This record gives sequence, C-alpha cells and structure tokens, in this order.
Amino acid sequence: MAERRVYIDYNATTPLKEEVKAAMIQDLEVYGNASSMHRSGRLAHARVEEARRAVGELLGASPGTIIFTSGGSESNNTVFQTMRQFASGPDGRLLTEGRTEIITTSIEHPCILNAAAFLQTLGFTVRFLPVDSYGKVQLDTLKAALNERTLFVSVMMANNEIGTIQDIREITALVKAAGAWMHTDAVQAVGKIPVNVVELGVDYLTMSAHKIYGPKGVGALYARKGAPLFPLIRGGHQEDSIRAGTYNNIGILGLGKAASLAQGAVERYGREISALRTQLRDGLLAKVPNITINGHPQDVLPNTLNVSFPGAEGESILLSLDIMGIEASTGSACASGSLEPSHVLMAIGAGPELAHGSIRFSLGWGLTAEDIAYIIETVPPIIERLRSMSTLHYPDAAKEVSGSTVCMV
Repeated sequence: MAERRVYIDYNATTPLKEEVKAAMIQDLEVYGNASSMHRSGRLAHARVEEARRAVGELLGASPGTIIFTSGGSESNNTVFQTMRQFASGPDGRLLTEGRTEIITTSIEHPCILNAAAFLQTLGFTVRFLPVDSYGKVQLDTLKAALNERTLFVSVMMANNEIGTIQDIREITALVKAAGAWMHTDAVQAVGKIPVNVVELGVDYLTMSAHKIYGPKGVGALYARKGAPLFPLIRGGHQEDSIRAGTYNNIGILGLGKAASLAQGAVERYGREISALRTQLRDGLLAKVPNITINGHPQDVLPNTLNVSFPGAEGESILLSLDIMGIEASTGSACASGSLEPSHVLMAIGAGPELAHGSIRFSLGWGLTAEDIAYIIETVPPIIERLRSMSTLHYPDAAKEVSGSTVCMV
C-alpha cells in the first residue's frame, strides 16, 4: 500500500472542517434538551435556532421554512410522503379524482427513485423522464409530460455521479404554470454552486450536512410557506410538530457552522476547485488513450469528473487506485456493492461497457495541484495494465460517444 493518501471522493462524504469540529466539541458541554424550558434547555434551543438561521442564509430562506432532519434521504422521503397524504382522502386511500401523477427523472438518487416507486404501488402514476446524452432534462419533454393531473415534480439540482446541473429555475416555472408542486434534491449542489430558493421558486429543497464539511446524520428540508407538509416521523412537538424526536444538538450545531462557512466560500470554491478539476480532466485526456468524460461540458459541478475507461473494469481500477493511496468511487456511494451498471450512465446512453468502466473523481477542499498531478501520473499505467489483461475490445479511432468528450491518441 502506498504511504501517500489522496482522498477524491467528496461527493460520497466530506471530512469535518476544523472549525466545525471545534464548534461541535464545544457544544458537548451544552447537554440540555432543546425542548426543555429551564436554563440549560433554553441554551440548547438557542444553539439550534442559531443553526437554523445559518442554514436559511445559505439557502436564501427565512429560518421558519427550515426543518432539521437526519439527512437527505429523510428529507426527500418526507416530501414524497407529504404528497401521498395530500392526495389521499380521510381514510388514507388515494383519491380517484384530482392530481395523482408524479414526475421525476431517470437519473435521480436512489432515495428518490425508491420513494417514487413505492408511491406507484399505492396507485400513483409516476413518470420517469429521460435525459439527454449529457444528463440534462429537456424542457420540451417536461412540458409535454405535465398535465392537469400532475401533483408533484422532483428533479435533482445536480447529479451525484456525473455532476450535470439542471435548469431548476426554468423547470420550476413550467411546473408552477401547470399548477403542481416542485421539489429539488440539492444535496450535491448546496455549498458548491449558488443556491437561492427564492430565485429558484421551488416549494421544497433538501440538503445534507456531510456534503458541506459537516457531520453525518443531519440535514435540512426547506418547505416554502404555504406548501403542504406532513410529518414522516410522528411523536412530540419538535420542529412545529413536523419532525418529532429529541434534537440532535451537536449535529445541528455542526450543520449550522458548516453552512455559515460555506456561505462565504461558494465563489472561491467554484473558482479553485474548478481549476483542479480542469487540471485533472486535461491531464487524463492527454495521458490516457480512449477515455470518455461523462456529463455536461459546461453545466457541471466544479468538483465532479466522471471518466469512463473502455477496456478496463471499474472495480479493478478502484482497487488499483486504492493500493496507490487514491480513494475515488465507481459512482454513487449509496449503490456500493451493486453489480448493476450505473443507472445514471445507462440513462445517458453510455452503454454497459462504459458504465462498468467508469470512475467518479469528486474533488474538494484540501486537495492540491500536487495531488492532482499524482493522480494523473498514477492512472495511465493502471489502465494500460488492466487493458492488457482484458478480453474487452475498445476502438482505436476517435469518435463521439453519447455526446461525451472522447480523446484517443
């Protein structure tokens, strides 16, 4: 095993920033229950509300529209179950009249896809919109799918595997014109690109702390005032009776601190991390023959680079990189252990071979130009060795694959 360690899997999770860690350690002394009325409880409650204001400021939202949850999956499921209850009668059965159709996309996070699939079993009609070869939802396709029975649309702001950024403002305008509710999973977008819920016009937005250098197990749901919202977890009065359970004070404080730090650094993040991504992309294109860059060439997260290496298998690449101290991913961390090709890459038309031979490099704070140079130096011999052992055939002439960038030398 190499002594050098280069972590480049920030879309899976980020390390705690030192300022966040210090704030959380300090808060260990604040042991009161934030729902209690005594002095210790009031102090804990004040810390929770301070974090709520920080998250609201990061999203351009008022504090009263922020609900704390355990993370992105819970937030997303809360919205989907809200739609279920909103469209049901007093007996809990789906109404036969009115809006009972849901629209999402074929490249959403598994928690969205599975939440939508569950509503299908209850009688909802769910439309999984296709995307183009760059992973973009086409507005004409969405407009054609919207109708008088559309209840709800959920489109992720930025894809966790290929980094493609959707036109959420334009999508929301179409959805609202059709009289439906709009949700965006912004877990991968918040802290990396500007996100303002008022400008986007969405009814719901979800985020997670551990994607912005905060702790795991805590996140937030933005719900616009006037938008329906029903509890997923029932019990006490916490979060205006929307999310029951004793407050995770330390986690919420960590989220608030991470949000505060992210708010002042989005522009610098975009500039500096994007430069490292460009260095990595150009270096791999120059040194490794026949590779495919997946995702949109411009509308892409500044930190995400998804690369297909035809003739080499993704897990073998990943293990070889790990031996050399480079920690990357074959795609979504939530799909780890699955032998199925990435549903995102299949949706953009990459095909099974490219999908199985893809690596996601996701960058973040702490990486240096020297780290990127080390990756560029390390990857070519690994790919050459794996291709020499492979029975797969890959072409030796330049071409376009699914709208992605291909370099062959």
